[in-house]
Amino acid sequence: MKLSTDRLRGMVWGSFLGDAAGLGTHWIYNLEDLREKYPEGVGGFEEPRPGHYHAGKEPGSFTHYGDASLLLLESIAEEGGFDPGFFGQRFVERMAPGVYDGYVDSATRGTVENYRDWTDRHPGEPYDFQNGADDDQLATATSLPALAVRYAGTANWLERVEDLARVRQNNGRAIAYARTQADLLGELLKGTDLHSALHRVEERAGKDPDFGPELLRRFRDAFERKHLSMERATGELGQACPLISSFPAALHALLREPEDFRACITGILAAGGDNAGRASLAGGCLGAHLGEAALPPAWKERVQARDRIERALEAILAARDA
Repeated sequence: MKLSTDRLRGMVWGSFLGDAAGLGTHWIYNLEDLREKYPEGVGGFEEPRPGHYHAGKEPGSFTHYGDASLLLLESIAEEGGFDPGFFGQRFVERMAPGVYDGYVDSATRGTVENYRDWTDRHPGEPYDFQNGADDDQLATATSLPALAVRYAGTANWLERVEDLARVRQNNGRAIAYARTQADLLGELLKGTDLHSALHRVEERAGKDPDFGPELLRRFRDAFERKHLSMERATGELGQACPLISSFPAALHALLREPEDFRACITGILAAGGDNAGRASLAGGCLGAHLGEAALPPAWKERVQARDRIERALEAILAARDA
C-alpha cells in the first residue's frame, strides 16, 4: 500500500520528539515536585537535574526508549529490513548494562540476561532472539514507528510487530498492546481521521483472544475521561510504565489535543510519571495523523541525533518505494 511520505516521516519524528522533549522531566511522579522544579511550566527539552535518572544527558538526547528506537531504525536501514537476529544481536551488545551509558530498564536487563543464559547453555548454537524479558511495559510500543516506516500497510505487518516484540518482551500483554498500537499507527498512516481510527482499532482489539476485554476497558477508560485535563485523567489512569496505565493515558492525550502536537506533548509532560514513554506513543500517532509539517521545526533542530535519524529514515523510505 502506498502511504504518504509526510505521514511516515511525521510518525517517526513525532515519536522521537516526544521522547526527547520528556528527557529532563521523566519519572517525576509527584506533581508538586514537578511544579516546584519548573514554576514557569514544563515546555519540553528540560535538562536533567543532578540525581535524575537521566542525569548527565544533555537536552536533545533521548531516554532509553528513544535510544533503542534509533538503534532499531538504523538496523532496519542498514539491513534493508527488519531481521530479529540482526537487531537482537545489536541490541544485546549495545544496550546491555555496563555498556549502555543511560538507564537500563527491566525489559532490557531481562532480555540481556535471557540471551546470556541461553548462549552459556548452548555455546556456538544460533539464537533466535524471540525470548525477550517477561515485561509488560513500554519497550516495544515506543519503538514501533521505526518498524512501521518500513512495513505498515504491507502483508504480515502485525506479524512483524509480534516478532519485534518478542526480541525484547516475550510477554502476552506487551505483544497484544504492541499489535494494537501498531494497528492504530496503520490506520492513521492511511489517512483515517483520529476518532474513526481509534474506534476501528478498539473494535479489532476487543477480539484479541487473551486481552480483548482488557483492551476494550482501556479504550473506554480513555474515552470516558475525554472531558478531563491530562493531569487529572493521567492521575486516574496511572502515571506508571506498565501498558495497562500508560496506553490509555496516551490515548486520552490524543483525544484532548488531536490537532496540536506541541500542546499534546507538553500536556503529557506536565502530567508526570513515565511522561517520555507516553509522549513517544502519542507523538508517533500525532505525527502519523498530522504529518511532518505539523511538528515544531525548532524541536527537530534540538534533537542531537537528527542527522542520524534523517539518514536512516531516507534509506528506509527508499527501500520501501523500491
